[in-house]
Amino acid sequence: MKKIVLIEDSKVLGTALAGALKVEGIDVHWAKNGVEGVSAVKQLKPDLVLLDLMLPKLSGFEVCKLLKTDNATWRIPVIVMSTLADAESQDRAKEAGADFFIPKPYDLADTLQEIKKHLK
Repeated sequence: MKKIVLIEDSKVLGTALAGALKVEGIDVHWAKNGVEGVSAVKQLKPDLVLLDLMLPKLSGFEVCKLLKTDNATWRIPVIVMSTLADAESQDRAKEAGADFFIPKPYDLADTLQEIKKHLK
């Protein structure tokens, strides 16, 4: 079973996405802030990380950079999903090591397809 760490502080978005992923047979661990997210990724070694940028305690940019500069986690793909979808934010996310960027609001079906593509 594939495993994802979802780092998202929005209860509505997190609940919807985690539910949809579980229906697809994917094991989801949901972290609600950046510090909890980094810890979960290091502990669980998921197949993929879904990351919001605007998070409490540690921003998504910082989380991504920490994960991508750590020998234990750098290979794990990170998909950023954020309302900060301007070109500068997307460039900053890529510089931090993000593998893909999905602007919010997103289409759930398209997003699930993209997630599955990165899980292979």
